[in-house]
Amino acid sequence: MNDEREGRVVIEEPAYTGFGFSDEEWGLLVGLPQSVLTAASAAESDGTKATMAEGAAGLETISGGRESASPLVAAVAGEIVTRVGDPEAGEELPVIEPPDPRGYAEDVLGRAKEASALLAAKVDEGEAGAYRHWLVEIAEQVVGAASTGGVLGLGGTEVSPSERRFRDRLAQVLND
Repeated sequence: MNDEREGRVVIEEPAYTGFGFSDEEWGLLVGLPQSVLTAASAAESDGTKATMAEGAAGLETISGGRESASPLVAAVAGEIVTRVGDPEAGEELPVIEPPDPRGYAEDVLGRAKEASALLAAKVDEGEAGAYRHWLVEIAEQVVGAASTGGVLGLGGTEVSPSERRFRDRLAQVLND
């Protein structure tokens, strides 16, 4: 926002500059929660209804980050909700099914490792830990949102081995 005061133009800084991040670094941090949601959901092909339930659970967890005691998590969550919509207003994420779920998961894990190193270099451990834990919580909520297998939604397992493996590898990469 430009504001003319006494002949000077004041340019409002983006929120992320207060944390010391570049535009590219902020893009990594803001894009990662949705990527975690997508990778966790794609870890097991459960059908459209289950995938929609997983997406809703993930978006709800992302949105809930706005209430975090961590200013970083709250800022990232606010940015995501501004970009993709607020589940409290009935908005839903489009279902994204990567053509190569394993390759996508590996990419997400690589970006998570990169984000973890970035956070270690730029913010205190409390902020870094809150962000890392939030990512794992997103994966946890997504993989637990719909059972896999069974007939007509009965039986099946709450979390499949491939979903558990993704969640556990994410936690390992993030040291959470």
